[in-house]
Amino acid sequence: MWATRPVLLACLLLVVANASAVSKQELESRIQKLERKVDSRSLVDLLEQVSGLQREVQQLRGDIEVQTHSLESLQKRQRDLYLDIDRRLHRLETGGAQPSATGAGAGGAVSGKVPAPAAAAGAAAAAGKAAAVSKPPAAGTTATAAAALDPAEQRKAYDHALEQLKEGRYDEASAAFTSFLEKYPASSYADNAQYWLGEVFYVTRQFQPALSEFGKVLSDHPDSPKVADAKLKMGYIQYELKDWAKAQDLLKQVVSGYPGTTTARLAQERLDRMKREGHVK
Repeated sequence: MWATRPVLLACLLLVVANASAVSKQELESRIQKLERKVDSRSLVDLLEQVSGLQREVQQLRGDIEVQTHSLESLQKRQRDLYLDIDRRLHRLETGGAQPSATGAGAGGAVSGKVPAPAAAAGAAAAAGKAAAVSKPPAAGTTATAAAALDPAEQRKAYDHALEQLKEGRYDEASAAFTSFLEKYPASSYADNAQYWLGEVFYVTRQFQPALSEFGKVLSDHPDSPKVADAKLKMGYIQYELKDWAKAQDLLKQVVSGYPGTTTARLAQERLDRMKREGHVK
């Protein structure tokens, strides 16, 4: 019996060793399974988060597109309204002057008076002398001069330039207003055309050319109603260029020179903004 004890002990130790080995393998297997489950869960969560972020980004993009479209529509409506108001104001301002000029050109026919024979003879003699001394103008020159004096042609050219600006065709608008000013420098629309030419450069952020064109409103048309608007825009431009002193000076000129107007209110609002931002005292 004592001889069998070592054998039994050896068998028992072998069983215990096998059981330990099996338990270790099972434990490692379970750990690996748990790790895979955890990794899979984390990956799923991460994918869900990414998908959620993508949906949010798409929604934000859609909202931005809607807001951008709304803003562009609002800006277009404001520009259309502003141009329409400008057109109506100019029509009121110049409505009485143009018919009087036309009437002056046809004074004899309108008044119904017939020139006296002596006056008619004198006029004929003077015309004969003038014809003998001077050469008749070329046909092309006469046609150009007539077109330059035609209010209807001026209005057509001015409206065409305004339409280009209204549609946002800034290069075409710039060319159209420049052409108008070259062709009709003495037109009653010249001050407005000069202002809108500056506006073309302003909205396209070409600030130096805009300053130059707005400055011509002040120098060439000092009595124009557009002077206040031109000074306001020049103040805005100096603000954009960070020349706070010049901006403040121009805006103060608008406030003091045109009290109670919308232009003065806008100038004061920009002055207040400059104070809040610490640019001026």
